[in-house]
Amino acid sequence: MPTIELRETILECLAEAQSYEENPKSLQTLSTITKVSPQNRNLLAQTNGAIPALIQLSKSSFPNIQILSLSILFNMSLNPNLKPSLADMDIIFYLNSVILSPSSTEISKLAASLLCSLAMLDKNKAKFGVAGTVQALVKAISQPNNPAVHHLLSTLAELMQFHGNCTVAVWSGAVPVLIQAAESTDGDDLAGTSLSILGLLARFEEGLTSLRETDEIVKKMLEILKGKCMLSKEGAAEILLRLFDDSEGCLREALRLPEFSSVLADFSVRGSGKAREKADLLMKKIMEASYKYNSSIGGDSMFLQW
Repeated sequence: MPTIELRETILECLAEAQSYEENPKSLQTLSTITKVSPQNRNLLAQTNGAIPALIQLSKSSFPNIQILSLSILFNMSLNPNLKPSLADMDIIFYLNSVILSPSSTEISKLAASLLCSLAMLDKNKAKFGVAGTVQALVKAISQPNNPAVHHLLSTLAELMQFHGNCTVAVWSGAVPVLIQAAESTDGDDLAGTSLSILGLLARFEEGLTSLRETDEIVKKMLEILKGKCMLSKEGAAEILLRLFDDSEGCLREALRLPEFSSVLADFSVRGSGKAREKADLLMKKIMEASYKYNSSIGGDSMFLQW
């Protein structure tokens, strides 16, 4: 379709969508043309008043209009050059409210996906911490049986690439929420993503401190190591490595668990290359700690009963 004709189509669709809000046909057209072409997304963004109109339509009382409007905004966000302008504070505030009080699962997933897409631009990441998105995500993830939790976790994982957001997440109670999600039996992907985020938080002192102060944290990670999901096991191993480097108390907790070494041995044999490397490092730390503590009291057993 020639550019001039496409511009006219976009203008007509926007006018119709705003005049006949209950009719999704014009929005379906916009969704289709923005799904297939970065150029079409730019043309829509350059149309005067297009983005505010789509935001307003996304607040419609008609769910199908909400879904289509958010879908178009998500399509537009795939263009890197449009991410800065779409990450407007008013838009972020609105998306925060959607994930906290969604009218449907699909709308919640779309809002989370749009936030995640916008957060992929590093320059946008700090905005979300200021706008309260991190707190909103933690609160939404903590809601029981939230059907959009996978999308919410993916968005949180993207935002945790920025240190400031990690600090906000810890202050917002993310660590216990993520541990609970990691221990959930709802699905391996859920646990794996939760542990990946915990690993990101553990890079910094505030996250590591919160993990260290969690009751029976080593035992919790051991239970995950005994599971079947390799992504979860790798995440748990990474967290244990950071805890052991940081805390003698965590090493002592591990030495109190008789099955710790056998679980590590199994992990080192059955895991991926990365998993085996982490298991070997953990085993080395446990052996060194055991030797140190035994020598200090003149004992000769592998594991001490503290």
